Amino acid sequence: VAAADGLKCECSRLKRAGSVKDTRRRLQNGPFSAQDAHPQLPVAAAPAMLNARKKILKEKGAAPSALEEEVAKALFDIEVSPSSDIKADLRDIVISNAQDLEVKNRTALIVHFPFRVWKNVQKIQGRLIRELEKKFNKKHVVFVAARTILDKNFRRKGLKIRPRSRTLTSVHEAVLEDIVGPTEIFGKRTRIGVDGTKVLKVYLDPKDKDKNDVEAKLATFSGVYKKLTTKEAVFMFSEA
Repeated sequence: VAAADGLKCECSRLKRAGSVKDTRRRLQNGPFSAQDAHPQLPVAAAPAMLNARKKILKEKGAAPSALEEEVAKALFDIEVSPSSDIKADLRDIVISNAQDLEVKNRTALIVHFPFRVWKNVQKIQGRLIRELEKKFNKKHVVFVAARTILDKNFRRKGLKIRPRSRTLTSVHEAVLEDIVGPTEIFGKRTRIGVDGTKVLKVYLDPKDKDKNDVEAKLATFSGVYKKLTTKEAVFMFSEA
């Protein structure tokens, strides 16, 4: 029994020694690679996946969903593509959230961006939407900036004044403009029904009617707006 225990101890010591030697060898050859951290991934896929993860910025270090990783990978592929004309603009752009929404037999992909990068997104919004819709076949892609709404108890958070841009009404108006972008809103009307229900009519610029298949997305705009604000809205093109 003593001999068997001694043999087990010797085997454990040799395994540890081998592990230490292997670690020393890797350190001498350079830092650990993505393949060392994820040996189950192919050699080419490991660095690509890790680089794509840099395109996701989640609050409090939350783990991204599979859809968010897929969107981040698509953004990274566009950024490194030699033929892309927006690769420089994409360098500092990250996403904060992504979700699918079923709208009248069509899936809408809602991509949320941190507010600090939203101006950069707007510069290439139309072109980036087209590129993502190529990668996510049969999905309507919609971009929205992540905004924070402050309620009337904002003083409890140590704020003396509530910025108008943080009010519920202002944020919902901004979301409306985000959803239809880069198409511009031509006008708005609120229709009140006999039962008191309100429906917002949104008129879009007629010059954008034939651009990027916008007319086919009108129902998608309504579904996304209701999902994000719980409010009803009907989108249409104003008469030229």
